[in-house]
Amino acid sequence: MRYQNALLIGLSIVSLSAVGARAQEGDATAGATVFKKCAVCHVADSDKNKVGPSLFGLFGRTAGTHPGFSYSTAMVEAGKGGLVWDPASLKDYLHDPKAKVKGTKMAFAGLKDDTDIANLEAYLKQYSK
Repeated sequence: MRYQNALLIGLSIVSLSAVGARAQEGDATAGATVFKKCAVCHVADSDKNKVGPSLFGLFGRTAGTHPGFSYSTAMVEAGKGGLVWDPASLKDYLHDPKAKVKGTKMAFAGLKDDTDIANLEAYLKQYSK
């Protein structure tokens, strides 16, 4: 009986861990809905700038370096200081853009929900190089 209980507990932990991992990975379809908030200023599926820089191929890009976009001095300096867009830095930035890069031109207040950010990340990863 103890063995069966231990086995059931172990299987439950593995199952819940897999569900948690998938939740952290995000859902690209749900991310497309979140991206609608961003689409006023950004595109993700092409390399064209709008009011904001293109987010096409964002991951691995040094902040403030997309060609043809006029960044704030603060964003350029953040890039020179080592800010490279990866899931962790994007999450920090999206929580509070003005706190992460003081002086950024981005007027967006940020996303507070980690699930929205994970979903947006999954969406943007579709357009990574």
